[in-house]
Amino acid sequence: MSFHIGPLTVNLYGIIIMVGAVAGTFLAQREAQRRGQNSELVWDAFIWVLIGGIIGARLWHILTPPPSMVARGITTSYYFSHPLDALAIWHGGLGIPGAIVGGVLALYLYSRKHGIPFFPWVDIASPALAIGQAIGRWGNFVNQELYGAPTDLPWAILIDPQNRLPGFENQATYHPLFLYESIWNLANALFLLWLGRRLSHKLQSGDIFLSYLVVYPLGRFLLEFLRLDSSQVAGLNINQTLMLVVGLLSGSLLISRHLIKARVKRQSDTIHAK
Repeated sequence: MSFHIGPLTVNLYGIIIMVGAVAGTFLAQREAQRRGQNSELVWDAFIWVLIGGIIGARLWHILTPPPSMVARGITTSYYFSHPLDALAIWHGGLGIPGAIVGGVLALYLYSRKHGIPFFPWVDIASPALAIGQAIGRWGNFVNQELYGAPTDLPWAILIDPQNRLPGFENQATYHPLFLYESIWNLANALFLLWLGRRLSHKLQSGDIFLSYLVVYPLGRFLLEFLRLDSSQVAGLNINQTLMLVVGLLSGSLLISRHLIKARVKRQSDTIHAK
C-alpha cells in the first residue's frame, strides 16, 4: 500500500518499519540513561544496526523464499540474476531471523570499533528490538501478508482476492498472524523491561539478550503452526526449526551460566568459612 506526494511514491510498509526502528531507538536511549551508559551513542549505533538489520533481513528472505514465491519462479537463483528485485525491500520480503543476526552483528562491530562493552549494550537493545518488531509487523498488515490459516473468528482479517495464496482463493478471512506476533513482541518487550528492573541484582551481563532469544523464538515457533506459506529448506520449516534450536540453546546457556555462578559462589563461601 502506498500513496503519492506529487511525483514521490511513499510506501506505508517502509514507513511503518522506520517508525518501529525509531521507537525502539528512543526506548534504547532511555534504557542507556537508566543504566548510566552514554546515551548519545545510541543514535550513532542506530545507523549501524539499521543497515545491518535490513541487509540481514533481506538476505534471509532471498535465501529462504516462501513456497508461494518459489511457485512463481521467484527463487534464490532468480534474485541473484535480478539484483534490482533483490533490492526492492519496499515490496516486502524481510526475514526477522536475518534482521536479528544482521543487527546484532552490526552492534558487535560498532562496540569493537568504539571500545564499548558488547553485552551490556545488547541487553539495552533487546527490549528496543522487541518494540521495533511489535510495530514493524503492522507493515505486513498493510501489505496483506503474514496471515495465518483460514478462520471465521470475530477478529479474523479480510484478505483481498489478489493477495490470497493458491488453493485459498475462495476463503476470505484468516488469522491475523501479524497481530498475534505483534502482541507477543510487545509482551516480550514489557517482560524484558520488568526483568531488567526487578531482577537486576541477579542478572549477569547478556541475560536480557538471552531471555529475548528464549521468549521470541517460543512465540514464533508456536505461531508458525498457523502460517500457510512457511519457507522450506530440505523439507523443513526453516524459521520454525531455527526458532526451536535458538530457543533451546539460549535457554540452556541462560540456565547453565547461573548454575555455574551459584556453584562458584558456594565453593567460595565454603573456602571462606574454613
